[in-house]
Amino acid sequence: MSDEALRVVLCWHMHQPEYRDAFGGQFLESWTYLHAIKDYADMAAHLEQVPDACAVFDFSPILLDQLEDYSRRLKRHQADGTPIGDRLLDALAHPVLPLNVDDRRALVRACLQANRKRLIERFPPYRRLADMAASVLAEGDGLAYLEDRFILDLLVWFHLAWLGETLRRDDRRVDQLLGRAGSFTYPDRQLLLSLISDTLQDLLPRYRRLLENDRIELASCPWGHPILPLLLDFQSAREARPESSLPLATRYPGGRERVRWHLDTANDHHRRCFGRPAQGCWPAEGAICRETVRLLGEAGFAWAASGQAVLCNSLGRPYPGSDQIHRPWQLIEDGPAIFFRDDGLSDLIGFTYKDWHADDAVANFIHHLETIAMEKAEPGRVVSVILDGENAWEHYPDNGYHFIGSLYRKLLAHPDIELTTFSRCLRDPAVPIRQLKRLRAGSWVHGNLDTWMGDQDKNRAWEMLVAAKQEWDRLPDDIRQRSSRQLAVCEGSDWFWWPGDYNPEPIVARFERLYRRHLADLYRHMDRPPPDHLEQPFSRGGGEPEGGGTMRPAQ
Repeated sequence: MSDEALRVVLCWHMHQPEYRDAFGGQFLESWTYLHAIKDYADMAAHLEQVPDACAVFDFSPILLDQLEDYSRRLKRHQADGTPIGDRLLDALAHPVLPLNVDDRRALVRACLQANRKRLIERFPPYRRLADMAASVLAEGDGLAYLEDRFILDLLVWFHLAWLGETLRRDDRRVDQLLGRAGSFTYPDRQLLLSLISDTLQDLLPRYRRLLENDRIELASCPWGHPILPLLLDFQSAREARPESSLPLATRYPGGRERVRWHLDTANDHHRRCFGRPAQGCWPAEGAICRETVRLLGEAGFAWAASGQAVLCNSLGRPYPGSDQIHRPWQLIEDGPAIFFRDDGLSDLIGFTYKDWHADDAVANFIHHLETIAMEKAEPGRVVSVILDGENAWEHYPDNGYHFIGSLYRKLLAHPDIELTTFSRCLRDPAVPIRQLKRLRAGSWVHGNLDTWMGDQDKNRAWEMLVAAKQEWDRLPDDIRQRSSRQLAVCEGSDWFWWPGDYNPEPIVARFERLYRRHLADLYRHMDRPPPDHLEQPFSRGGGEPEGGGTMRPAQ
């Protein structure tokens, strides 16, 4: 490939927050394994099916930990029947359904959590069951009249709809179940459970094989997915938005040490999972500041990535040209290179192309790249396309199967485009690194940190965390050590994304309740009674999801 070729990096970010009860071990939400059987399996298969294609995958360590746990639990269940600890999977595994009406209501409600257009309406039997179940739930008192067979069929169809397209096309067990259409038996449910178990147990080994064959680069992010600039200094929220309101506390106590904990623990986890350290880091939500970059370098990362608007703010230019955006930069001498997300191209995949025909979408994407390639600029430009590897695809036909496969093939075939990875770019002498004089703190979302601080409810969430951290700081070393992981769970970005009246009430309620539970578990880890305020909701929501559905936890 010539020096003039336009280098393109596709970076897929995979993340789910901690869904497990810290003491009982029960999975309180099922999103981790549902995305595993649908999106994480599909994303690996697309690379396996297109020789010579490459991409960057960034798994959050807290997601990896849950994937490994699911795999262990399913393997143990198959060996001796031990309960799995997930409401949906245990319902599949058990010969009979729970008799408790509240448990049955929760089960039925969970089986309706699927994209209406792409997952429910695709399968007429599932649509009929879902419509009837929604009607019964709305009536309030009809649940007791739903037969077990109805609920079990709904449960099986929910999982069949959530299967990835590559599993649907390649695994004969899926054909066998789809062929039955309904009246699923206990052996049918066992067959489905074995498919789920096999998929989860082989998932991370598949990515490791792709890594060992140099087909992918595996990046990491801070262990619990915290917003690093805010852990370091609440004032960083005002670098891009000086008018932002801050929590009552002036800063997060001991934030620098906590950032180091998240980075060091992430490195250890990544090395254990994949046999080698990660060279690069997508900090949670692409949120960086000058001190973040310095600490990433100390942790051994050769590159980091952030949002295009962060570069715009740092350069003081609202619309930098391709020669600025499509370059790696370096803020600190001998520090990590920084790649900036092309927001326009990334958001086309994340938000726009879901309603296009796959061929038209890929052709449009290639056309945008060709336009960039024709611009007069120095050689060695790198276009960074960074987005979720999970949430976008349920809005696409067939889970994005046609679009993603065609995208890889067309990029590989183009004579003026080189599909590559960030680490390959750093080894490429034709890719120069420019010096960045200053870095204004921000994230991929509008170049600021408003999504996680500034709203009254978000600030209240931070104040609750600061109070717990101040209590944690007063503990003996042995108690701090045993509760450090639970503190890291509570420091995750997800608990500050959702609070606020512009997000939908049901989603806010679920994540707000889970955050309060994690905080209460932290106090229990510290041998302290949870404060009374953790019993009371502090945010209720009432709007539409921010960001349109990508780069955030599943709904």
